[in-house]
Amino acid sequence: MNFLKFSCYALFVTLLTCSEDPDPAKLFSITIEPKASSYKAGDAIKLTLVNKKGIEVSEVLYSINGTSETSDQNLVLPELSLGNQEIKAQIISGTDTLEVFKKIKILASRAPEIFTYEIVNEYPHDMKAYTQGLEFHGDTLYESTGRKGQSSLRKVDYKSGTVLKKIDLEPSYFGEGLTIVGNSIYQLSWQSKIGFIYELDAFKKSGSFQYGQSKEGWGLCHDDTHIYKSDGTEKIWRLDPATLQEIDYIQTVTDRSIFNKANELEYVDGKIYANVWQKESMMIINARSGAIEGVVNFGGLRNKVKQHSELDVFNGIALHPERKTLFVTGKNWDTLFEVRIVPRSE
Repeated sequence: MNFLKFSCYALFVTLLTCSEDPDPAKLFSITIEPKASSYKAGDAIKLTLVNKKGIEVSEVLYSINGTSETSDQNLVLPELSLGNQEIKAQIISGTDTLEVFKKIKILASRAPEIFTYEIVNEYPHDMKAYTQGLEFHGDTLYESTGRKGQSSLRKVDYKSGTVLKKIDLEPSYFGEGLTIVGNSIYQLSWQSKIGFIYELDAFKKSGSFQYGQSKEGWGLCHDDTHIYKSDGTEKIWRLDPATLQEIDYIQTVTDRSIFNKANELEYVDGKIYANVWQKESMMIINARSGAIEGVVNFGGLRNKVKQHSELDVFNGIALHPERKTLFVTGKNWDTLFEVRIVPRSE
């Protein structure tokens, strides 16, 4: 064997060829025991690296969704990596490092609790408002409305239903959810992949921002460190409030499935309350993990408003910061309801 042939053979053994790198998936794969279509957070699994070519391996490190790497093949599935995830095996062979992946579906460990509601008060609401988002700042309600040619941002006296100030969006935009951080109001558009920024005190538009990987604009809320954005998929994105860049996301899941119906959002004490699109219900989502910990049945609420041809679905959630009650309504509803969430009696 001449020197050139020997060199090429040696490089192949160390996972390289003379022309290009081989596909790691042709050399290795990952198996999971027990075998299942989905797993739950807290389940114990065993990972096995299948070495298809008998290549010498000095070390294998496993991780799920960027979590801490470990050489232990026996893993307990973490609570903070729910939904469609990937297990990564980082394989060390000589001086080479390769990575192979295995898809895994991780569901919540517990079924959601079921809640219902009590009506505390009823207030008038503009029946022409196609409500997409609600949020309180102090005792003043801010509302975002949708539909092209009808979309707006509103400042509202919730007790009388009077629209104190209104900014109309350009007719090409379909308004969606909003949230207020500091002295800025952030409002989404639906499919235009752009959001708008307004000065809270002056109530005037001051800028805009572009979406990143998120598919569309649906709902917004925030905590002390992040803005949360739903996009019509199972993902709720975390945004940096300073740059409005998408950092990462959680996936909304129950103990049975991955769910993709989160619409308008409101943050309450570590939970994200989310309207379920096209349903008279609301999810209570763990803001760290995405687990749907509760479902609120708002059945019958739509029957309490004026019935008319433009009446549409339940949508809009706002927490009153002092009263600690939720305010909810719907698209083209004539009533804004102040409610308390209570456990469902058996």
